[in-house]
Amino acid sequence: MQRPNYKVAVLGAGAIASHHFDAIGRTAGFEACAVADIHESRGGEIADRYGITAYRDYREMIEQERPDAAAIALPHYLHMEAAVFAAERGCHLMLEKPMALSTAECDRIMEAAQAANVRLLIGHTQHYMAHNLYAKQLVQRGEIGQVVMIHDIRHTDYFQPSRPDWFLKRSKSGGGILANLGTHSIDKIQWLTEGKVRKVSATISHHGSRGDVEGSGMIYLELNNGVSATIVQSGYAGAPRNETEIIGTHGMLKLRTGDSLWLSNGGEYKQLEVPHTASPFELQYAELLRAIQSPDNRFDSAQYGRGVLAVLEAVYRAAKTGEGQYV
Repeated sequence: MQRPNYKVAVLGAGAIASHHFDAIGRTAGFEACAVADIHESRGGEIADRYGITAYRDYREMIEQERPDAAAIALPHYLHMEAAVFAAERGCHLMLEKPMALSTAECDRIMEAAQAANVRLLIGHTQHYMAHNLYAKQLVQRGEIGQVVMIHDIRHTDYFQPSRPDWFLKRSKSGGGILANLGTHSIDKIQWLTEGKVRKVSATISHHGSRGDVEGSGMIYLELNNGVSATIVQSGYAGAPRNETEIIGTHGMLKLRTGDSLWLSNGGEYKQLEVPHTASPFELQYAELLRAIQSPDNRFDSAQYGRGVLAVLEAVYRAAKTGEGQYV
């Protein structure tokens, strides 16, 4: 007899919620049951679109609906509270990055998940994007020889009026552009090279038009596999850019995540045709399903997510002290 679908409830009806619900609907083995958001109109709009129930309080939703899994797409400062609550009620967890505000909060989430024997997946979307996946395949095949360094650059108007205020309050977001977008870069660099950051140096600036978070940062990373990397990010006015250059002993890759991938084996870059994949969120839910159905409750994803936060904490220490910091 075929098992009924696992019911999934989504905490948060913001811009990313529709990506979750679309992926849930396309992943055999899951079905959406409810959404929670303190803004009734926002939750109601999502509920109407997907034919589910809307709640204002995620606690009430979990108690009433008893979902098998909870996708947490809430502001960063609510991640630990919501994840622990859901885990203690037997929900497997799909948790957006960053995992929490600190490594201490990550530890609390893992303790709750382990005690309840539920699966925990951190939504590091860089691992599931078609251009990134193909870039990693080329790196693993030795297409550019041995990777020696990576330069990652990101420019965007971080203080635009449409950005919710909580992003710009350190107590609620964990930091500014480096906490939000810099963690993507840290993740991407580690994942592409299958290494771990061991030491960082950093400088940051605070010239944002609102809030108390940093608006730019420059980070130098040393990885345990011998790769060195830089991350340069600015949230001030200027031309938008999102580019990762992977430099090897026999060539180079230029990765514009979500846009294009380019290869040079000497001479000018040439654009590559990237194989089609399912959407990043569909691939995430497929991985969550495998984790739920596995008898082995590993916490690799959570330990990795915690590791990204540990690097970010070292970045802020380095910027404050002016000295390199070990992770």
